Amino acid sequence: MKNSPRSRWLWMAALFAGMALRAFLVFAVSPGTGDGPMYKELAQNWRDHGIYGLDLGGKITPVDIRMPGYPAFLAAASIIFGRGDRPPMLAQAVVDIVTCLLTAALAALLVPPESKKKVALAALWLSALCPFIASYASAPLTEVLATFWTVVALVAFAAACSGRETFEFRVGNRTFRINPWLAGGLAVGVGTLLRPETPLLLISLAILLIWRWRRFADWDRLVRVGALTALGLALPLIPWALRNAVTLHEFQPLAPRYAILPGEFATKGFESWTNTWLVRFRDVELTSWKLGEDPLSISEVPDSAFDSADERARVQSLYDQYNQNSSNMTPEWDAQFAELARERTARHPLRTYLTVPAKRSFTLWLTPRIELLPYSGEIWPVWQSFLDDHTDFSVTVVLGLMGIVYVVLAAAGAARIFIRRLLPPPQLWAAALLVTFCLVRTAFFTHVETPEPRYVLECFPALFALAAMLWLHARRNSGP
Repeated sequence: MKNSPRSRWLWMAALFAGMALRAFLVFAVSPGTGDGPMYKELAQNWRDHGIYGLDLGGKITPVDIRMPGYPAFLAAASIIFGRGDRPPMLAQAVVDIVTCLLTAALAALLVPPESKKKVALAALWLSALCPFIASYASAPLTEVLATFWTVVALVAFAAACSGRETFEFRVGNRTFRINPWLAGGLAVGVGTLLRPETPLLLISLAILLIWRWRRFADWDRLVRVGALTALGLALPLIPWALRNAVTLHEFQPLAPRYAILPGEFATKGFESWTNTWLVRFRDVELTSWKLGEDPLSISEVPDSAFDSADERARVQSLYDQYNQNSSNMTPEWDAQFAELARERTARHPLRTYLTVPAKRSFTLWLTPRIELLPYSGEIWPVWQSFLDDHTDFSVTVVLGLMGIVYVVLAAAGAARIFIRRLLPPPQLWAAALLVTFCLVRTAFFTHVETPEPRYVLECFPALFALAAMLWLHARRNSGP
């Protein structure tokens, strides 16, 4: 896109503002994260000893507890920039700015030529000034890099859905060409090395394309596209799967469903029980994350976790056993929580499979997202919370409203293009992929044990691109 001098200044201002926000967060915020130390230890052992493992009992032991992509990034950053926490975080800030540019490109792919400049610029400003992904630039976690590879895949698939048979990109003076379906699959494969649920994007794509090409005449195209994306997904994962087969003697192309170390057991029963009532992120910190670390208190469990006084007494007894000695957390102890979960689900199946997941979707999307910031997030009761700490209260409210605004803008942008049919059919399919991806990822994470708001951050580039449709020139397009 050729831009006027004024437009170029707006682009530069957005990039400068976005980089300034991320640099401020990197230098001003030092969040404590549960997975951060593990990623750092994996990276250090891999770099210094050539073993992708953890120190268990005084010996570095190979593990598959986490995907290798982020430790590889930390190890590479320490080799290039030297040891220290700041250089990798600054590198993440740069990656996140590139993600903003790719988000602008994603929005531009959806619209006619006359609207590309305005829509792309709107998407750039929305993403550059969003503090939610930017705050993760300061944390040793996968979110920034996973979001980058997600938007790379979305750009490739949006180009393919729009009818492009070749995806071109330039590096310096050289132009590279690749099939967009294969490129998207490769991006998903690399993203899977960071977060194992990244293939949810391919599930979203499959749902859309099966409906789009449901006629028999289009089945050959569906098979060809499926083969290309599957090949792209598999290629980056082959080395990891081979390593696990040779070193750990197991077939594990991803990370284990339950992230446990050798000798530990997964508390599946306890998690099944929490899945019948847990809807707030705060409750995750007070239950699941305390197991094996801190005492459990039944006073911190909401009343919705109990259907009767007898049920509360049974949970109290199990909590007391654990609090007396954490070694009492045995498979037999866990099986009693599994029985509680079965009983609660039998009494109210819709609660477990519909009501709780629906409430969790609000936790995923409409929370203030202050988990990395030095604020409590408490706003109730409103006046008392304001009096206790007006800064904490104000930041929580502002960030909460920002999250709601982003979701509302995206919903309004999507409704505008689909109801008024402002895009040609190929571009509408590309936009439908963004909506489907957000819905599929949300549905998946409403059923995991810990509904953390960060799990939907990878959807935010799709949100920004859809919200930018509000700046689309309103010209109605005909077609099915």
